[in-house]
Amino acid sequence: MDQLILSGVLVIALLGLLASGVWVAFSLLAVGYLAIELFTSVPVGQALATNAWSASTKWSLAALPMFIWMGEILFRSRLSEDLFGGLSPWMARLPGRLMHVNILGCGIFAAVSGSSAATVATIGKMSLPELKKRGYDEQMMIGTLAGSGTLGLLIPPSIILIVYGVAIEESISRLFIAGVLPGIMLVSLFMGYVMLWSALNPSRTPPAEPRIPIRERLKASRRLIPVLMIIFGVIASIYFGVASPTDAASLGVLFSLLLSWFSGSLTWKTFLDGLLGATRTSCMIAFILAGAAFLSVAMGFTGIPRELASWIAAMELSPYALIAALTIFFVVLGCFLDGISIVVLTTAVILPMIDAAGLDRIWFGIYVVLVVEMSQITPPVGFNLFVLQGLTGRNIFKVALAALPFFLILLLSVVLVVVFPEIATWLPQQMN
Repeated sequence: MDQLILSGVLVIALLGLLASGVWVAFSLLAVGYLAIELFTSVPVGQALATNAWSASTKWSLAALPMFIWMGEILFRSRLSEDLFGGLSPWMARLPGRLMHVNILGCGIFAAVSGSSAATVATIGKMSLPELKKRGYDEQMMIGTLAGSGTLGLLIPPSIILIVYGVAIEESISRLFIAGVLPGIMLVSLFMGYVMLWSALNPSRTPPAEPRIPIRERLKASRRLIPVLMIIFGVIASIYFGVASPTDAASLGVLFSLLLSWFSGSLTWKTFLDGLLGATRTSCMIAFILAGAAFLSVAMGFTGIPRELASWIAAMELSPYALIAALTIFFVVLGCFLDGISIVVLTTAVILPMIDAAGLDRIWFGIYVVLVVEMSQITPPVGFNLFVLQGLTGRNIFKVALAALPFFLILLLSVVLVVVFPEIATWLPQQMN
């Protein structure tokens, strides 16, 4: 009962700080300080200094700013134009036609960006005017972008998978590779839905454009080769053990700079803007991780995770019942927090339950990312919805309604990964 009261006090304090607009990192640090100072005899200053430093100096964290910088460089290049120009000739004859450019374009950009919001903004700026000019249905344009933009959280190099791997001290290489098949599955589900919707609503799909000769299509596809080589190089070097995630990220930055330079989009201004943008984002994430590490240690001193794990074990929930409860919990939490904050905020408390239930940590990481993807398109704090609201000028609820079918597809993908865990675990097992 004492642990239950203590948990309630700390949860109320955390929610109060977050609701008042205090930065997530400061909120985590404040609640950790409160837990240690009031409920333990541990020297709070020593615990804060030791754990904040330890969380900020992990070598596995070095890949984070490099991948973020790679995404910032390509965000400022002509990549979105190349994606649209290279993909559209091949999509024009499929049911749904150029809607698939949104999905595949987001999938490819996600593989070099790692950011959901950046993926939506970059592809949306290019595709929305083109699709609107051709008479495509606005609701489906917004929906495909909202859903496909979430791929930036899953397809490697995923920033959130790096954060999760650092938080639980798990192999980032294995987490990256675990995201490949679920990412392909999601792209296939999104494209399948667009084809089905197009077949059921032929009047809302523009007529097919004239067939483009194969030689012209191949010529247009040459624009995709550089970015596909970057993606293949990063993922293959990690999978085959040639490079660590940090080494692969460094190579990705180098090749991105070269690609940007050859395309003529690299200037001193774009270089500095990309570098400063990556620095700001990396510092923000590192600050949150330091706060989460301190809170995790504080929770350990109070004994709450141990008691919570024992309480869950005493309930004798089946793994499926536990996952169902956690899915609801994460979706509700995602209505108020961004994905990275959700991961660092809950990992310390939930991980003992996962271990007690015998669930694989790599698999659970992919599951968490899929559920967090759902939170990216749920109001009131769905970041993809905010980006699309800014791009389209539409009401946030209209944008959320357009994203609803893709939210349900993400929910289906969670079910598939739960029922068939090999989707997330098979490739990492082959790395052995």
